[in-house]
Amino acid sequence: MPPPGPHVLWTPPPEIRETTEVGRYLAWLERERGLFFADYEQLQRWSVDDLSAFWSSIWDFFEIKAHAPYSAVLASDAMPGASWFPGARLNFAEHLIGADDDTGQVAVVSRSQTREPVDLTFAELREQVARARAGLARLGVGPGDRVVAYLPNIPETLVAFAATASLGAVWASCAPELGARSVVDRLVQLEPTVLLAVGGYGYRDRSVDRRDEVATIRAALPTLRHVVDVPYGEHTVPDAVGWDELTAEPGPLAFEPVAFDHPLFVLFSSGTTGRPKAIVHGHGGILLELLKAHAFSWDLKPGGRLLWYSTTSWMMWNALIAALTVRSSIVMLDGDPTWPDAGWQWRVAEETQPTVMGASPVFLMGCRKAGLHPGREHDLSSIRVFCTAGSPLPAEGYRYVYEQLGPDVLLINGSGGTDVCSGIVGGSPLLPVYEGEISGRLLGVATDAFDPQGNPLVGELGELVITRPMPSMPVELWGDTDGSLYRSSYFELYPGIWRQGDWISFSERGSCVVTGRSDATLNRGGVRLGTGEFYSVVEELPEIVDSLVVHLEDEEGGSGELVLFVVLANDAVLDDDLRSRIAVALRSQLSPRHVPDMIRAVPAIPRTLTGKKLEAPVKRILRGEPVEAVASKDSLVDPAALDTFAAIALGEPRD
Repeated sequence: MPPPGPHVLWTPPPEIRETTEVGRYLAWLERERGLFFADYEQLQRWSVDDLSAFWSSIWDFFEIKAHAPYSAVLASDAMPGASWFPGARLNFAEHLIGADDDTGQVAVVSRSQTREPVDLTFAELREQVARARAGLARLGVGPGDRVVAYLPNIPETLVAFAATASLGAVWASCAPELGARSVVDRLVQLEPTVLLAVGGYGYRDRSVDRRDEVATIRAALPTLRHVVDVPYGEHTVPDAVGWDELTAEPGPLAFEPVAFDHPLFVLFSSGTTGRPKAIVHGHGGILLELLKAHAFSWDLKPGGRLLWYSTTSWMMWNALIAALTVRSSIVMLDGDPTWPDAGWQWRVAEETQPTVMGASPVFLMGCRKAGLHPGREHDLSSIRVFCTAGSPLPAEGYRYVYEQLGPDVLLINGSGGTDVCSGIVGGSPLLPVYEGEISGRLLGVATDAFDPQGNPLVGELGELVITRPMPSMPVELWGDTDGSLYRSSYFELYPGIWRQGDWISFSERGSCVVTGRSDATLNRGGVRLGTGEFYSVVEELPEIVDSLVVHLEDEEGGSGELVLFVVLANDAVLDDDLRSRIAVALRSQLSPRHVPDMIRAVPAIPRTLTGKKLEAPVKRILRGEPVEAVASKDSLVDPAALDTFAAIALGEPRD
């Protein structure tokens, strides 16, 4: 007999089609298109088999405001090179801040550790955007110009983005936590004309001065014509246009009609292994993808509210603000997400009452490890959907969510990325939640696990691929004039097939598990494991706060060396007893071949600002490459975290 499936933590209730946005969409399809789908599997299969019918239905269902019609939905389905909605002219900002029929509805709830709370209605947001738009136009900003920001997650950042988009200009942002080198590496590629920046911000109980960083950044961007100082914290940017000056004069709230694939914003890859890729996303593709994702997966709707902590350097910021397109309000959080303690976000949730809350698995598992009981200590009854993304979520994390938030909450664990600015696999109100598994393929995403020869796999780990185009695939990589970097980044391994770079396994029922980056896979004697599986075992031990594992392969074909680095809890000691218990846990729960050859304690695990562990860069350092060749330190949470590994590579005695 086959082994029993995973425990089901949540099942769609009988009334789900009457109470959710995806249910409303199903009724609309039946009424307007004569299409009936008995279940999610049928709907998902249709959404990828007939891309033109599916995406035209998204266009019509959400009543896209077009200033010129499209001549075809998908004029070419080549990858790369798909052509979506040619002829259409529209503007993302017009859908973001909307008409004036929601004047009194709250749009933005801002909570910061630097200044007092700020709330904005849609009417107030529209007025501020109109003023910022007029100010940017006075500075000479027009279609195609680049406006960049060194700003935190505050309402002014949203206002500046919407104003930029309304003009047909191109936006890019970096969080002020990023060091000047990392910011310059990103923004210099775009040759921007305007920079908006803060001179500082509050961090925990101190004031952080960023004026020197701003000076370095502006000096390294020779195309800048203007710098705008956004007041925040104690420090101001000298020799700059003030925010009040920029927004002093009213102006019309107009929206420049642009082509479907006209650049909207640029996102950047992590930059841990070289110059960050500048990933260009277009107005139309992002609009359709995020409308679909927010409404049909997260069930955001008018009157809802989304809380998801993010910096302005992460794609989740773009996803957060896009909740306004479905007339949900958003909570903008700025500060240290674990200060004055790990309960801060839960206290903000109790105060702001989101209907959908998101968090990283790292944060969630940290709360569990710290013994927090947010469901007992706070009123979180407003939360109907809880989302996680950014790294694998172990089964213990699933159980923790339901222990804290109760059996009626829909947990959506998803995986996607900056490259498509959305999810690839995730959840839906129409799908059950299986403990430790992502519920399934998302609508409009033709995705599979491939073996090295390009054959689909079921029940085995393989490369996460997308076999048919998505509207939110990048328009281009900035500066990649011949498309060679684009092709090598996504289509080199499987020509005509998008390779995401993650390691995934699909079950026969369509659920899946993402186990980490495919370039960090642990292959010992032909038994391959994702690093996420490894960490879920190691970090369950109370003495282990964090961990990182790398496999140093043997060039002569041997088993190589499996090296585990751990961060110890206070007062814990990496002695023979702890090493033995780590080995026993891995041997019994994973495989005898994945017991580490060496275990070493380190002060910190290197992570990007979005929480991803730097497995591949650490591996390269241990192979002898210099730190500066594999990672930009100021793109990390702890810039000094890589120094320990460099010392080990130079022959420091191992434990």
